Amino acid sequence: MTLLPGKILIIDDDTDVLLTARMILKRQFSLVHTESDPARIYELLQKDSYDVIVLDMNFTTGQTSGKEGLHWLKEILHLDPGTHVMMNTAYGDIDLAVSAVRQGAIDFLVKPWEKEKLVSSVLTVYQLSQSKKEVRQLRSKQKVLAQDANSHYPELITSSIVMQQVLSSIEKVAITDANVLILGENGTGKELVARAIHRKSGRAEADFIKVDVGAIAPTLFESELFGHVRGAFTDAKEERAGRFEIASGGTLFLDEIGNLPLALQAKLLTVLQNRQISRLGSNKLIPIDIRLVCAANQPLYAMVAENTFRQDLLYRINTVEIKLPPLRERTEDIPVLADHFLNIYTKKYRKYGMTIHKEAIKQFRQYPWPGNIRELQHAIERAVIMSDSVELKSSDFLLHQPAKKAEQKMENYNLEAMEKAAIQQAIKKYKGNLTLAAKELGFGRSTLYRKMEKYGL
Repeated sequence: MTLLPGKILIIDDDTDVLLTARMILKRQFSLVHTESDPARIYELLQKDSYDVIVLDMNFTTGQTSGKEGLHWLKEILHLDPGTHVMMNTAYGDIDLAVSAVRQGAIDFLVKPWEKEKLVSSVLTVYQLSQSKKEVRQLRSKQKVLAQDANSHYPELITSSIVMQQVLSSIEKVAITDANVLILGENGTGKELVARAIHRKSGRAEADFIKVDVGAIAPTLFESELFGHVRGAFTDAKEERAGRFEIASGGTLFLDEIGNLPLALQAKLLTVLQNRQISRLGSNKLIPIDIRLVCAANQPLYAMVAENTFRQDLLYRINTVEIKLPPLRERTEDIPVLADHFLNIYTKKYRKYGMTIHKEAIKQFRQYPWPGNIRELQHAIERAVIMSDSVELKSSDFLLHQPAKKAEQKMENYNLEAMEKAAIQQAIKKYKGNLTLAAKELGFGRSTLYRKMEKYGL
């Protein structure tokens, strides 16, 4: 029979009790230590930790008050708060044992106990001890993983004047629990700002949960955000918590909030007002405690005017609004960002010593960067991979220069015809991906659907 890797300590002034308990439990556990002198508790707990301690209520002859047991219980929990203590008591001291449980003991045994009762009781407390230990280890692991995940998102790199207001806003809002709306073009670093707010907040030790609203199928929105119970829909084979529950205590980041369907906008508003959710298929209300940060590249205020985004929801999510400037408006940051990405990718691809020629940096400053920082990052990564030279020149970077403006003869100046053509081109460009096409056009997805229906597309 394989012994459980448990460490059991039995403290009792009755040597017969100690001998019997040791003989019974050593058949189950790898270490069973017995002690008749409770004063040695200090020495024992300094040298080792125990999964279960069985502690007598009285140690002095004629003493029946149980005060000694309560005293040593207090001392044990002071020395090792995670220790699981069982009180060993005579039948008439059950009220005292119950009192001990209230003061931190896990359970109690009533003497005289039978062999099976002793084994089952200690085994139950041991399993509880192991479960709690696993939970603590899991939480520690999650904390490390969360810190590691955040380490991939460094502090904002900037020296530009236009970004100082952004940094100031982050510092001011981070220490509050106010809802934040981050606006900016694709690739400007909205998630980086959201993570900076989380890192500087009182919730920094808790989870940062990101939801890419634009990437979730409309039919799965409610389940993803609010969770579901088993049988709520065809594929709901087990109960599942949604992102709001998972993020409770921490920060929930809703990226591309403009893609949220109107029906769910109403539900989101209710959740934010009541601070509680109900899983799909259930009426049970679950309280949530989140810090909400949203981001959008769509013109939300225009969408409000078009009735594709709720005005009351917009006011609810933008207690503080942070606008991120595009890279073309913070050109003084381009050299330092370029050096930052160069350092990352020369290490990643082991091409040490690479530099960027000053003419290439000059070209970077003149280029409009429609993809913003993300485009700069990708351009440098590609150049590092493909170049055989130590010095990266302008020719090493594939920058898609916009066509020079020229007078064009147009066959049709009808605005609706022009809009229809633009929609057709965007859908063709993204091979039918309507989410990307809507982003390209500056529409919300629901607006694009409406216009496609209008033009019979």
